[in-house]
Amino acid sequence: YFGSIMKYYAFIVALIVIQMNSGCSDSRRFAPVSGVVTLDGKPYALGVVSFQPIGTKEDPNPGRGSSAFTDANGKFSLKCDATIDGAIVGKHLVRIMSRSEGATSIAPGTSSPDGAPTAKKSADPIPPEWNGESKVEFEVPAGGSDKANFDIKTIK
Repeated sequence: YFGSIMKYYAFIVALIVIQMNSGCSDSRRFAPVSGVVTLDGKPYALGVVSFQPIGTKEDPNPGRGSSAFTDANGKFSLKCDATIDGAIVGKHLVRIMSRSEGATSIAPGTSSPDGAPTAKKSADPIPPEWNGESKVEFEVPAGGSDKANFDIKTIK
């Protein structure tokens, strides 16, 4: 339990550091990217989608990543920051996580030995291979794409 929370927070901190250390205002080309995230075939409204450009030998620092929240229909549209829509053209590592990960709820009728209500962690339905352990890639074409669709199967 504690280890999964630490991995989640380490992932968030890493994303923030990556975003802060590379700028969107360089000469790289951006293209619009949108799509839909589904979970077991149904639109997933609690998703956070992150695209991080993959470096090469010729260009080990390919630039800043882009991200978006999914809406009630699972749709998202990437932004690099508040002023730049889309993602850098090229190959990206895709990570999708749940906004509700780490959320707690009070289990009805339960309490600790001192009588205080106990909280239970909500299980994140998105498996690790879509977030911290992701190897999912997506090629952003120069003309952009509205077909960045990802169907995730829940953890069984």
